[in-house]
Amino acid sequence: MRLARILLFTIALTSAFYIGLSWHGRLAPGGGPIELAAQPVTSSPIIPRGPLHADELSTVELFRRSAPSVVFITTLDVRRQPWTRNEYAVPRGSGSGFIWDKQGHIVTNYHVVQGAEAAQVTLADQSTWTAQPIGFAAEKDLAVLRIDAPAEKLTPLPIGTSADLLVGQKAFAIGNPFGLDHSLTTGVISALGREMESRDRDRTRIEDVIQTDAAINPGNSGGPLLDSEGRLIGVNTQIYSPSGASAGIGFAIPGDTVNWVVPDLIEFGRIMRPKLGIYPLPDSATRRNGITGVMFDRVDPGGAAEEAGLRPIRQDRRGRWLLGDIIIAIDGQPISSRGDLTLILEKKEIADQVMVQYLRNGEEEEVRLRLQ
Repeated sequence: MRLARILLFTIALTSAFYIGLSWHGRLAPGGGPIELAAQPVTSSPIIPRGPLHADELSTVELFRRSAPSVVFITTLDVRRQPWTRNEYAVPRGSGSGFIWDKQGHIVTNYHVVQGAEAAQVTLADQSTWTAQPIGFAAEKDLAVLRIDAPAEKLTPLPIGTSADLLVGQKAFAIGNPFGLDHSLTTGVISALGREMESRDRDRTRIEDVIQTDAAINPGNSGGPLLDSEGRLIGVNTQIYSPSGASAGIGFAIPGDTVNWVVPDLIEFGRIMRPKLGIYPLPDSATRRNGITGVMFDRVDPGGAAEEAGLRPIRQDRRGRWLLGDIIIAIDGQPISSRGDLTLILEKKEIADQVMVQYLRNGEEEEVRLRLQ
């Protein structure tokens, strides 16, 4: 009796199994496989693209012409193996730059190469070259490197002007965001006349900065900002973003500033601006003493300031420090910091005569001197 129950249970399970297969379409009611009708698989028809719009063609052509002028910069730190004392390079950071001339000069931001022990430049053809530092202008966040690439590999970028820019005109940024080479972003000039702090110790203001909504991300720094003709109108330098990614507010050093700074960096390694012939003290020293203006502790022997009779801070015979002259204005333009002094002097020419207003023993005086 028990054996019969087991056989009946087994037969029931087997029947249920085949009924289930039949229900799911795997077996025909007779036990054989179901023959499924073949369903044709077809792709969606491709609709031919019409001609590109005029503005698209213009952007495509701009990128084709300009991309070969943009380079990828990798900064390096040099390490030494503790046992063998062999030196090796490790990546430090990256950024963008562009070709200035056929002599191999590369323009980028100062902060891209700041503190690096070495740098490499990768051209559009993916060839990589060791870069030599030529000049730095921390107060303008600009730097010039040089590579020994043959002239036929170098495509200088056409230089435009930032003086006639208009809010609303198109702007194009090419660079290497996040290490992705030759990326193009488009936008407009969002605002003009912005100011930003530089990377020098005085935090000198950079004036006439361009604001754009063309996406600028980490790695774009040092790359060019172009107008619709593909001319350089600025150097992308930073973004305003709490998250560190592009938020549609990017800033570029104006092209006219770049155009007078770079030749100085190539020829002299620094900006050659007119001088008063003084050695200003840090702003922290003046602020600590509750003073507004520029103090100085030395003058160039035979220089403009000495000839004009300006007095630096000095010590008397007992070793006590005596307050010197405090420069408060030049040609009527007020000066409250070393950065103010720098901005005023860079608009002058060597041998220009200027009227210097200063405080001596609490009394305001002035003297005319010739810039050296």
